[in-house]
Order: sequence, then C-alpha cells, then structure tokens
Amino acid sequence: MSAETRRGLAEAGLAPEQVCRIVQNALVEDLGPELLDVTSVATIPAEQTDTADVVARADGVVAGLAVAAAAFELAGALTAGGRTVEVSVVARDGARVARGDVLATVTGPTRVLLTGERTALNLLSRMSGVATHTRAWADALAGSKAMVLDTRKTTPGLRVLEKYAVRAGGGTNKRMGLHDVAMIKDNHKYAAGGITAAYRRVRAAFPEVPVQVEVDTLDEAVEAVEAGARFLLLDNMSPQLLTDVVTAVGDRAELEATGGLTLADAAAVGATGVDFLSVGALTHSSPILDIALDLRTD
Repeated sequence: MSAETRRGLAEAGLAPEQVCRIVQNALVEDLGPELLDVTSVATIPAEQTDTADVVARADGVVAGLAVAAAAFELAGALTAGGRTVEVSVVARDGARVARGDVLATVTGPTRVLLTGERTALNLLSRMSGVATHTRAWADALAGSKAMVLDTRKTTPGLRVLEKYAVRAGGGTNKRMGLHDVAMIKDNHKYAAGGITAAYRRVRAAFPEVPVQVEVDTLDEAVEAVEAGARFLLLDNMSPQLLTDVVTAVGDRAELEATGGLTLADAAAVGATGVDFLSVGALTHSSPILDIALDLRTD
C-alpha cells in the first residue's frame, strides 16, 4: 500500500493495516485460492498499461476513496508481482458529487485495473451509499441540535468502513461494539431485576465504561437518571412523550430517540429537544451509490 494511501486512511481515522486485511480478504474472495482473474489473463497482455477513471453514475456523497485506492494497489501486489498502480484521488470524502463526476484516476497494468475493479467499486459504492443516506438525515435535522447516530446493525466484517462512511456523511458514531460501551436494553433489565439493579451491576463490574440505558416510559427515564445514568435511549416514543422526557430529565443526561424512526419524521423528532436520533437503516438498508470504472480509449 502506498504512503499516500496510508496517509489518506489515517486521516480518515482508519487503521491502514485493518483496511488492508479487509481489502485482501475481499480480493481473495473474488480471485479464489489461485489468485487468478481468468478473463483478464486470457484477453490482456501482461505488459499492457492503461488509465481508467472512477466515475459517479448518480448524484450523492462519496466516501471510501482511500479504501478504493488500497484495493487497486493490493490487487497489483497480489496478482502482478507488485507492479505499481498509481491512484490519483480527485474528489474528497464527504463531498457531494454529481452523475458523471470523475472521483479518481487509476494508471497501471490493465489486468490489475480490471482485477481490482469490482472489489474497489463494491467497497466505494457501499460506503458512498451509506454516506449519501446519512447526509439526507443530517440535512433533515438541520436547525435542531440533534445529530444522527449509527448502530451495530452493520455488515459483518465492514463495521469500521461503514461507521466511517456515516461520519463522512455528517453523522456520528455510537459504540463500536459490545466492548467499549455498556448498553442496558430491555432484556438486560428483565434479567437483572430492573433498571437500577442492572445499572449498579454494570457500574460495579466496569466502573470506567460508559453506560447507556434504554427506557420505554417517562417513569423509567426518571429512574435511570436517578440511578446515575447519563445517556438514555428513548425507545419507540411519540414526539410528545419525547418532549415530556426532555422536560423531566433536563440536562442531567444525553437523550437519544430510537426505534421506528423515518426520514419523514426526522425534523419533528429533532424538534423535541433530544440530542440524537439513532438509525440502524444507515448501515443495514442504505442503497449503494452507483460508481463505475471507465477505461480511457483515446
């Protein structure tokens, strides 16, 4: 992986070695155990080189350009004896792009360009789709203090990339996994014997770990705050009930609306005074942004 690509990943808050593993796994999935692109090997001389453009086929928000660059570079390392592939990124992550915009150019062995094409585009299109969807929510919440949050409803193996795409689209990340934040949900409450008991058990076991508590009623919200919780998930509450909780809790805890939220209702929910809206659909239901690779023919 080139120094420029590593720098681009690091600037995005992505660990280059982690991205390398994700991309290599995707390439091997495509190339098989013999690391072979039978069509490209059969039709294109090994010494042929070309330039191709990575082009948006639809309007949206781009994310993952350094990841796509890594895919092309690693395709060369795996299949062409390390022959150099040069990637020039034209757009920037988080930018709005229009159909026909060139996002990056790639120059190198033609076989490598076509071998890396699908992996690079799969990741770039997926991440850009998440960023585009997130931007729609961020725009809908403009004028309120509320921010849109992601969840753990991510594609297995791609969580760090999809959560980065949320950030690029103007959203913010919740917990990365089960290890970094304790989240007391309904099943935990029932198993532990109630909100207060569950909260105290988490605090005793992991005193330094942030704790979030899911509540369904105004009484539960008050109980959670009085137990010490400073972050509440307000599950499937109406705008009026959200407003009531905001009034009762005040600034004693950060408040997140969650469950069954739609883009059409986002502004109304944001206007209740909650701090966050969590939307699993950002990562589990975002359509891709159509992006293609076009070899230059002139």
